[in-house]
Amino acid sequence: MSKIRILPEQLANRIAAGEVVERPASVVKELLENSLDAGATRIEIEIEGSGTRLIRVLDNGEGMDEDDMLLCLERHGTSKITDNHDLAAISSLGFRGEAIPSIGSVSRMTITSRLPDSPLGHRVVLDYGRLIKVHEIGCSRGTIFEIRNLFGNTPARRKFLRTSKTEEAHIEEVVKNYALAAPTTTFILRKDQREILHFADNQALADRLQDILHYQGPLLEVGTAAEHYHCGHASAIPGSCGTGPSMACVHGYLLPPEASVAGSAGIRLLVNGRAVRDRLIVHAVAEGLRSFLMKGRSPAGFIHLRLPPEDVDVNVHPTKQEIRLHNSQAIHQLISQTVEQAMQEHQRKSQGAIFRIRPLQDQQSPPVPPAMVPAPPADNQQPALSRLAPLKKAVPAAFNCEQGLQTAEPEPPDAPALITPHPGRQHKLPAASVTGHGLKVIGHYDNLYIFCQSADGGLLVVDQHAAHERLLFENLKKQFLQGHIASQTLLFPVTIELSIAESECLAHHAAEINRMGFEIREFGGSSFIIAAIPAMAGHRHPGELFLDILSKFSGAGSASSAEEKKNQGAMLDDILASMACKGAIKAGDELQTREIDALLNSMAQAQLFSHCPHGRPVLKQFTAAEIKKWFYRS
Repeated sequence: MSKIRILPEQLANRIAAGEVVERPASVVKELLENSLDAGATRIEIEIEGSGTRLIRVLDNGEGMDEDDMLLCLERHGTSKITDNHDLAAISSLGFRGEAIPSIGSVSRMTITSRLPDSPLGHRVVLDYGRLIKVHEIGCSRGTIFEIRNLFGNTPARRKFLRTSKTEEAHIEEVVKNYALAAPTTTFILRKDQREILHFADNQALADRLQDILHYQGPLLEVGTAAEHYHCGHASAIPGSCGTGPSMACVHGYLLPPEASVAGSAGIRLLVNGRAVRDRLIVHAVAEGLRSFLMKGRSPAGFIHLRLPPEDVDVNVHPTKQEIRLHNSQAIHQLISQTVEQAMQEHQRKSQGAIFRIRPLQDQQSPPVPPAMVPAPPADNQQPALSRLAPLKKAVPAAFNCEQGLQTAEPEPPDAPALITPHPGRQHKLPAASVTGHGLKVIGHYDNLYIFCQSADGGLLVVDQHAAHERLLFENLKKQFLQGHIASQTLLFPVTIELSIAESECLAHHAAEINRMGFEIREFGGSSFIIAAIPAMAGHRHPGELFLDILSKFSGAGSASSAEEKKNQGAMLDDILASMACKGAIKAGDELQTREIDALLNSMAQAQLFSHCPHGRPVLKQFTAAEIKKWFYRS
């Protein structure tokens, strides 16, 4: 007698339920997807007992007749696909026909449904996979699923569920994700007859996200059509931005970098309307915000990626929560560039709101102030009575934007020496002065924070080190990409000894190190001569600076693959950020009025200015209304 036999249908459904129905939230997800596929514009979800006692999902979709209601109970009964071509280009959320029979096999399920043009609907009752009865009934248009006593016939499954709060939180997450995926659909979630979520169909998508994240500040809108991405197919994207065949469209909203979250669970991902988990997309978003996120923080918000159905394989996971993307590297680049562009646009809007100035015309890049070292105070200078010190007026200064070297306009003979030049630093007169920043500088706190009054009467606090660090970083990065960072030849070259590993690292990354402004020569054996260093770091010990930079190159790949090139780009940014940090003005450096003006002028015209390259915010705004509220003034 044969050992292999075909499993009974009911047992096969229970096995499938073990893959499809992990917890009550899985049931809600499958039923929500069916409702959206049916064209519902209003979906109500009711749960009791964390979803194990009751899950009821009501929608106003197209409904089903009696025959379809019975067929949907059969395993692999589906209206979504008919042949291999349909499976290769799935545009619906559900398609396998496993969810309803699987759910029905582990619960007491009732389905009530009516077509729009039918006077009566029908009701089907199942008891753990056994059909109990089918009858006509008066009901509203659409479909109602009632799932009672979930996992009642599989107590081991129910035993491994989490606490009620945890299971309810998972259900809430499912509803929130699809509220973002279908912004024109009303979603209502009730728990034990108490409404806990309500997203109206006329609510803006950004408002939905703010409600979900409990965040009421400004959002970064991410959205563009990618003309450079082409998948090679002739079909257009369903619901795309109207950009033509085979276009990829990215849209979403992100919280500003300072509102990022710890860990990696802060961003919700949608692909063609489906809520998914995908590390590649998360990494691409983080890559777009690479120099704006603090270490250990992750972006928060949501991203919706629309692709031709042929470019997405959604049939790689039992619960359809993971996908496989064709040409994933092109999609990664598209998303990261789109997020980067969104951040740049956010910078421009913030710049206009803060500084209230018109950018310089025909200026390819903003002037960038170099490292500034304030002069020691005069002997007769009185110590400040408070840490918020008034500023001494002086002649405005400007900065050379090409090399980042400090320059100043001629001063009166009796003007104090506000800048102490570094040895070997070049000084040039500026070709032209920069546009005013439009702020009223009112104080300098703790020799670190610059206090300004904005045009609308608000208070602006600027971290001088973080601000200067970002400006230096952008200037160094520009010089590096253009070929070479400005260097300074040493009057007395420095000799250093390198280990075998360090010598190999130097040989491997000689081109990058040379482009960073270093000139290193072999001296014989393990000895090397440092003949030049980056000009902006002229005040640092050459050997210490070089060994610090060399250590960051250790372990870097050869950039022979796309992944290694990506990692090397992050490493180079990290090195340039470190150089900028060491070259920027420090906490405790006392700046004079002209130095502060020069710093604010550069911020007012920089393309990126709001965060230092390590992700710390550069400034903080307080509106006049907020300040009045602190003191209970109307």
